[in-house]
Amino acid sequence: MATVSSASTVSPFRPARPAFHRDDNRDRWAVILAGGDGNRLRSMTRSIAGDDRPKQFCRLIGGRTLLDQTRARVARSVRPERTLLVVTEKHRRFFHPVAATLDKDLLVAQPESKGTAPAIIYALQRVAAKDPQAIVSLFPSDHYFADDEAFMMHVDAAYDAVEGDPQTVVLLGITPESPEVEFGWIEPHHSIFGDLPGSVTRVRRFWEKPSVQTARELLGQGCLWNSFVMVGHVNALLKMTKQSLGNLNQAFTSIAMTFGTPAEPQAVRRVYAQLTESNFSHEVLAARPEDLTVMRVGNVGWSDLGEPSRVLSTWARAGIRTELAQTAS
Repeated sequence: MATVSSASTVSPFRPARPAFHRDDNRDRWAVILAGGDGNRLRSMTRSIAGDDRPKQFCRLIGGRTLLDQTRARVARSVRPERTLLVVTEKHRRFFHPVAATLDKDLLVAQPESKGTAPAIIYALQRVAAKDPQAIVSLFPSDHYFADDEAFMMHVDAAYDAVEGDPQTVVLLGITPESPEVEFGWIEPHHSIFGDLPGSVTRVRRFWEKPSVQTARELLGQGCLWNSFVMVGHVNALLKMTKQSLGNLNQAFTSIAMTFGTPAEPQAVRRVYAQLTESNFSHEVLAARPEDLTVMRVGNVGWSDLGEPSRVLSTWARAGIRTELAQTAS
Protein backbone atom coordinates (compact mmCIF):
# COMPACT_ATOMS: atom_id res chain seq x y z
CA MET A 1 0.00 0.00 0.00
CA ALA A 2 1.44 3.36 -1.00
CA THR A 3 1.72 6.22 1.45
CA VAL A 4 0.76 9.81 0.76
CA SER A 5 2.40 12.50 2.85
CA SER A 6 2.49 16.28 2.81
CA ALA A 7 4.18 19.01 4.72
CA SER A 8 1.08 19.61 6.84
CA THR A 9 -1.24 17.28 8.72
CA VAL A 10 -4.96 17.54 7.94
CA SER A 11 -7.45 16.66 10.65
CA PRO A 12 -10.54 14.49 10.00
CA PHE A 13 -13.69 16.16 8.70
CA ARG A 14 -15.53 18.47 11.04
CA PRO A 15 -18.12 20.91 9.72
CA ALA A 16 -16.55 24.34 9.37
CA ARG A 17 -17.97 27.13 11.48
CA PRO A 18 -20.57 28.67 9.16
CA ALA A 19 -19.71 32.12 7.82
CA PHE A 20 -23.36 33.14 8.17
CA HIS A 21 -25.74 33.81 11.03
CA ARG A 22 -27.96 30.93 12.09
CA ASP A 23 -31.08 32.69 10.83
CA ASP A 24 -29.56 33.80 7.52
CA ASN A 25 -29.58 31.95 4.19
CA ARG A 26 -32.18 29.48 5.38
CA ASP A 27 -33.07 28.53 1.80
CA ARG A 28 -29.51 27.50 0.91
CA TRP A 29 -29.11 23.81 0.16
CA ALA A 30 -26.27 21.76 -1.33
CA VAL A 31 -25.95 18.41 -3.06
CA ILE A 32 -22.64 16.53 -3.10
CA LEU A 33 -22.34 13.88 -5.82
CA ALA A 34 -20.42 10.86 -4.53
CA GLY A 35 -21.92 7.94 -6.44
CA GLY A 36 -19.32 7.35 -9.17
CA ASP A 37 -17.11 4.28 -9.50
CA GLY A 38 -13.82 6.09 -10.21
CA ASN A 39 -12.69 3.47 -12.71
CA ARG A 40 -10.03 5.61 -14.41
CA LEU A 41 -8.20 6.01 -11.11
CA ARG A 42 -8.74 2.45 -9.89
CA SER A 43 -5.12 1.29 -10.12
CA MET A 44 -3.91 4.40 -8.26
CA THR A 45 -6.53 4.30 -5.51
CA ARG A 46 -5.95 0.56 -5.06
CA SER A 47 -2.25 1.24 -4.52
CA ILE A 48 -3.03 3.92 -1.94
CA ALA A 49 -5.95 2.35 -0.07
CA GLY A 50 -5.33 -1.36 -0.63
CA ASP A 51 -8.86 -2.00 -1.91
CA ASP A 52 -11.20 -1.04 -4.75
CA ARG A 53 -12.81 2.01 -3.18
CA PRO A 54 -13.78 4.84 -5.57
CA LYS A 55 -11.55 7.91 -5.45
CA GLN A 56 -14.00 10.03 -3.45
CA PHE A 57 -13.49 7.68 -0.49
CA CYS A 58 -9.71 7.72 -0.83
CA ARG A 59 -7.12 9.93 0.90
CA LEU A 60 -5.53 11.11 -2.33
CA ILE A 61 -4.40 14.48 -0.99
CA GLY A 62 -3.62 15.17 2.65
CA GLY A 63 -5.09 13.27 5.57
CA ARG A 64 -8.75 13.30 4.55
CA THR A 65 -10.74 11.64 1.80
CA LEU A 66 -11.80 13.74 -1.18
CA LEU A 67 -15.40 13.45 0.06
CA ASP A 68 -14.51 14.77 3.50
CA GLN A 69 -12.59 17.63 1.93
CA THR A 70 -15.63 18.44 -0.22
CA ARG A 71 -17.95 18.36 2.78
CA ALA A 72 -15.67 20.72 4.70
CA ARG A 73 -15.48 23.04 1.67
CA VAL A 74 -19.25 23.14 1.21
CA ALA A 75 -19.81 23.73 4.93
CA ARG A 76 -18.19 27.14 4.51
CA SER A 77 -21.38 28.32 2.79
CA VAL A 78 -24.15 25.79 3.46
CA ARG A 79 -25.13 24.30 6.80
CA PRO A 80 -24.35 20.55 6.99
CA GLU A 81 -27.96 19.83 7.96
CA ARG A 82 -28.99 21.20 4.55
CA THR A 83 -26.42 19.27 2.54
CA LEU A 84 -27.49 16.06 0.77
CA LEU A 85 -25.03 13.33 -0.15
CA VAL A 86 -25.70 11.18 -3.23
CA VAL A 87 -24.13 7.71 -3.03
CA THR A 88 -24.53 4.27 -4.63
CA GLU A 89 -25.49 1.23 -2.58
CA LYS A 90 -22.61 -1.00 -3.73
CA HIS A 91 -20.20 1.45 -2.07
CA ARG A 92 -21.93 1.19 1.32
CA ARG A 93 -18.90 -0.19 3.14
CA PHE A 94 -16.97 2.89 2.04
CA PHE A 95 -19.61 5.55 2.77
CA HIS A 96 -20.99 3.94 5.94
CA PRO A 97 -18.72 5.94 8.32
CA VAL A 98 -20.03 9.17 6.78
CA ALA A 99 -23.64 7.98 6.62
CA ALA A 100 -23.55 7.11 10.31
CA THR A 101 -23.05 10.81 11.09
CA LEU A 102 -25.90 12.07 8.86
CA ASP A 103 -29.60 12.42 9.32
CA LYS A 104 -31.08 9.67 7.13
CA ASP A 105 -33.00 12.27 5.07
CA LEU A 106 -29.67 13.73 3.92
CA LEU A 107 -28.48 10.47 2.33
CA VAL A 108 -29.66 9.93 -1.25
CA ALA A 109 -28.82 6.26 -1.85
CA GLN A 110 -29.03 5.09 -5.45
CA PRO A 111 -29.57 1.33 -5.88
CA GLU A 112 -27.11 1.49 -8.79
CA SER A 113 -25.25 4.11 -10.75
CA LYS A 114 -26.99 5.20 -13.95
CA GLY A 115 -24.99 8.37 -14.62
CA THR A 116 -25.11 11.88 -13.26
CA ALA A 117 -28.55 12.82 -14.61
CA PRO A 118 -30.61 10.41 -12.44
CA ALA A 119 -28.42 11.16 -9.42
CA ILE A 120 -28.98 14.91 -9.74
CA ILE A 121 -32.69 14.73 -10.58
CA TYR A 122 -33.36 12.36 -7.66
CA ALA A 123 -31.51 14.69 -5.28
CA LEU A 124 -33.24 17.82 -6.62
CA GLN A 125 -36.64 16.18 -6.21
CA ARG A 126 -35.72 15.31 -2.63
CA VAL A 127 -34.70 18.91 -1.93
CA ALA A 128 -37.87 20.28 -3.56
CA ALA A 129 -39.99 18.03 -1.35
CA LYS A 130 -38.28 19.49 1.73
CA ASP A 131 -38.07 23.14 0.66
CA PRO A 132 -39.80 24.35 -2.54
CA GLN A 133 -37.98 27.69 -2.18
CA ALA A 134 -34.53 26.12 -1.98
CA ILE A 135 -31.53 27.55 -3.81
CA VAL A 136 -29.30 24.55 -4.48
CA SER A 137 -25.61 24.20 -5.21
CA LEU A 138 -24.27 21.02 -6.85
CA PHE A 139 -20.72 19.78 -6.17
CA PRO A 140 -18.70 16.83 -7.47
CA SER A 141 -16.91 15.06 -4.61
CA ASP A 142 -13.67 14.31 -6.45
CA HIS A 143 -12.26 17.75 -7.22
CA TYR A 144 -9.40 19.59 -5.56
CA PHE A 145 -9.03 23.30 -4.77
CA ALA A 146 -5.82 24.77 -3.41
CA ASP A 147 -7.83 27.75 -2.10
CA ASP A 148 -11.18 26.57 -0.73
CA GLU A 149 -12.01 29.94 0.78
CA ALA A 150 -11.55 31.84 -2.47
CA PHE A 151 -13.63 29.31 -4.41
CA MET A 152 -16.48 29.32 -1.90
CA MET A 153 -16.56 33.12 -2.02
CA HIS A 154 -17.47 32.69 -5.69
CA VAL A 155 -20.16 30.18 -4.70
CA ASP A 156 -21.54 32.71 -2.20
CA ALA A 157 -21.65 35.28 -5.01
CA ALA A 158 -23.51 32.77 -7.21
CA TYR A 159 -26.09 32.29 -4.44
CA ASP A 160 -26.52 36.07 -4.31
CA ALA A 161 -27.01 36.18 -8.10
CA VAL A 162 -29.71 33.51 -7.96
CA GLU A 163 -31.45 35.23 -5.06
CA GLY A 164 -31.64 38.33 -7.29
CA ASP A 165 -32.89 36.35 -10.29
CA PRO A 166 -34.47 32.99 -9.37
CA GLN A 167 -34.77 32.04 -13.05
CA THR A 168 -31.01 31.91 -13.60
CA VAL A 169 -28.67 28.98 -13.09
CA VAL A 170 -25.03 29.93 -12.49
CA LEU A 171 -22.16 27.64 -13.46
CA LEU A 172 -18.71 28.19 -11.97
CA GLY A 173 -16.18 28.39 -14.81
CA ILE A 174 -12.47 28.10 -14.01
CA THR A 175 -10.02 30.43 -15.76
CA PRO A 176 -7.87 27.94 -17.72
CA GLU A 177 -4.13 27.57 -17.40
CA SER A 178 -3.55 25.48 -20.53
CA PRO A 179 -5.34 24.08 -23.63
CA GLU A 180 -6.60 21.02 -21.72
CA VAL A 181 -8.31 18.47 -24.00
CA GLU A 182 -9.77 16.24 -21.28
CA PHE A 183 -11.88 18.94 -19.60
CA GLY A 184 -15.24 20.29 -20.67
CA TRP A 185 -15.14 23.94 -21.75
CA ILE A 186 -17.73 26.70 -21.47
CA GLU A 187 -17.87 29.36 -24.16
CA PRO A 188 -19.45 32.51 -22.71
CA HIS A 189 -21.09 35.23 -24.73
CA HIS A 190 -19.07 38.40 -25.12
CA SER A 191 -19.25 40.56 -22.00
CA ILE A 192 -18.23 44.14 -21.32
CA PHE A 193 -16.71 42.83 -18.09
CA GLY A 194 -14.19 40.82 -20.11
CA ASP A 195 -11.96 38.60 -18.01
CA LEU A 196 -12.82 40.04 -14.60
CA PRO A 197 -13.06 37.29 -11.93
CA GLY A 198 -16.59 37.09 -10.54
CA SER A 199 -18.22 38.44 -13.69
CA VAL A 200 -21.38 36.63 -14.79
CA THR A 201 -22.04 36.08 -18.50
CA ARG A 202 -24.58 34.20 -20.57
CA VAL A 203 -23.43 30.80 -21.87
CA ARG A 204 -23.07 30.51 -25.61
CA ARG A 205 -22.20 26.81 -25.88
CA PHE A 206 -20.29 23.89 -24.37
CA TRP A 207 -17.25 22.10 -25.77
CA GLU A 208 -16.60 18.58 -24.53
CA LYS A 209 -13.04 17.23 -24.78
CA PRO A 210 -11.97 19.37 -27.76
CA SER A 211 -9.00 18.70 -30.02
CA VAL A 212 -5.68 20.33 -29.13
CA GLN A 213 -6.16 22.97 -31.81
CA THR A 214 -9.71 23.75 -30.69
CA ALA A 215 -8.59 23.90 -27.05
CA ARG A 216 -5.92 26.43 -27.98
CA GLU A 217 -8.53 28.52 -29.75
CA LEU A 218 -10.89 28.31 -26.77
CA LEU A 219 -8.08 29.37 -24.44
CA GLY A 220 -7.32 32.35 -26.65
CA GLN A 221 -10.99 33.34 -26.81
CA GLY A 222 -11.35 33.53 -23.02
CA CYS A 223 -13.39 30.36 -22.63
CA LEU A 224 -13.51 28.57 -19.27
CA TRP A 225 -13.07 25.10 -17.84
CA ASN A 226 -16.35 23.62 -16.62
CA SER A 227 -16.02 22.84 -12.91
CA PHE A 228 -19.53 21.27 -12.94
CA VAL A 229 -20.28 23.26 -9.79
CA MET A 230 -23.54 25.16 -10.26
CA VAL A 231 -26.10 27.11 -8.25
CA GLY A 232 -29.76 27.55 -9.06
CA HIS A 233 -33.25 27.75 -7.61
CA VAL A 234 -34.54 24.20 -7.32
CA ASN A 235 -37.48 25.04 -9.59
CA ALA A 236 -35.19 26.46 -12.29
CA LEU A 237 -32.95 23.39 -12.19
CA LEU A 238 -35.92 21.01 -12.33
CA LYS A 239 -37.44 23.02 -15.18
CA MET A 240 -34.30 22.35 -17.20
CA THR A 241 -34.54 18.62 -16.51
CA LYS A 242 -38.22 18.58 -17.52
CA GLN A 243 -37.37 20.23 -20.83
CA SER A 244 -34.38 18.00 -21.59
CA LEU A 245 -35.17 14.69 -19.88
CA GLY A 246 -38.90 14.84 -19.30
CA ASN A 247 -39.47 11.10 -18.90
CA LEU A 248 -36.64 10.77 -16.39
CA ASN A 249 -37.90 13.73 -14.38
CA GLN A 250 -41.43 12.31 -14.41
CA ALA A 251 -40.16 8.93 -13.18
CA PHE A 252 -38.94 10.54 -9.96
CA THR A 253 -41.97 12.84 -9.68
CA SER A 254 -44.18 9.74 -9.70
CA ILE A 255 -42.54 8.40 -6.52
CA ALA A 256 -42.11 11.71 -4.68
CA MET A 257 -44.86 10.80 -2.23
CA THR A 258 -42.62 7.99 -0.91
CA PHE A 259 -39.69 10.27 -0.06
CA GLY A 260 -38.82 10.00 3.61
CA THR A 261 -41.01 6.92 4.11
CA PRO A 262 -40.16 3.20 4.41
CA ALA A 263 -41.54 2.74 0.87
CA GLU A 264 -38.89 4.95 -0.75
CA PRO A 265 -36.07 2.40 -1.27
CA GLN A 266 -38.31 -0.07 -3.09
CA ALA A 267 -39.90 2.68 -5.21
CA VAL A 268 -36.46 4.00 -6.17
CA ARG A 269 -35.27 0.50 -7.11
CA ARG A 270 -38.23 0.15 -9.48
CA VAL A 271 -37.36 3.46 -11.14
CA TYR A 272 -33.66 2.67 -11.51
CA ALA A 273 -34.37 -0.78 -12.95
CA GLN A 274 -36.00 0.91 -15.94
CA LEU A 275 -33.35 3.59 -16.53
CA THR A 276 -30.61 3.79 -19.11
CA GLU A 277 -27.46 5.70 -18.27
CA SER A 278 -27.66 9.45 -18.84
CA ASN A 279 -25.25 12.33 -18.34
CA PHE A 280 -26.43 15.64 -16.86
CA SER A 281 -23.70 17.69 -18.51
CA HIS A 282 -24.35 16.31 -22.01
CA GLU A 283 -28.11 15.89 -21.90
CA VAL A 284 -29.21 18.84 -19.78
CA LEU A 285 -26.55 21.56 -19.64
CA ALA A 286 -25.30 21.27 -23.22
CA ALA A 287 -28.90 21.07 -24.45
CA ARG A 288 -30.00 24.24 -22.61
CA PRO A 289 -27.16 26.82 -22.84
CA GLU A 290 -29.74 29.61 -23.17
CA ASP A 291 -30.90 28.84 -19.61
CA LEU A 292 -27.42 29.20 -18.13
CA THR A 293 -24.96 31.82 -17.02
CA VAL A 294 -21.32 31.31 -16.07
CA MET A 295 -19.31 33.03 -13.37
CA ARG A 296 -15.60 33.45 -14.08
CA VAL A 297 -13.47 32.01 -11.26
CA GLY A 298 -9.88 33.16 -10.95
CA ASN A 299 -6.86 31.23 -9.71
CA VAL A 300 -8.12 28.86 -7.01
CA GLY A 301 -5.87 25.89 -7.83
CA TRP A 302 -8.67 23.72 -9.20
CA SER A 303 -8.16 20.23 -10.57
CA ASP A 304 -10.57 17.55 -11.72
CA LEU A 305 -8.84 14.45 -10.39
CA GLY A 306 -10.22 12.22 -13.13
CA GLU A 307 -6.92 10.98 -14.53
CA PRO A 308 -3.74 9.69 -12.86
CA SER A 309 -1.69 12.36 -14.63
CA ARG A 310 -3.80 15.13 -13.04
CA VAL A 311 -3.39 13.60 -9.60
CA LEU A 312 0.38 13.49 -10.08
CA SER A 313 0.51 17.11 -11.26
CA THR A 314 -1.68 18.19 -8.31
CA TRP A 315 0.65 16.39 -5.91
CA ALA A 316 3.60 18.17 -7.47
CA ARG A 317 1.99 21.61 -7.16
CA ALA A 318 0.97 20.92 -3.56
CA GLY A 319 4.43 19.65 -2.60
CA ILE A 320 3.10 16.21 -1.72
CA ARG A 321 5.65 13.40 -1.75
CA THR A 322 4.45 9.88 -2.57
CA GLU A 323 5.90 6.56 -3.56
CA LEU A 324 3.66 6.61 -6.63
CA ALA A 325 4.90 10.03 -7.70
CA GLN A 326 8.52 8.94 -7.31
CA THR A 327 7.86 5.82 -9.37
CA ALA A 328 6.14 7.83 -12.12
CA SER A 329 8.84 10.51 -12.31
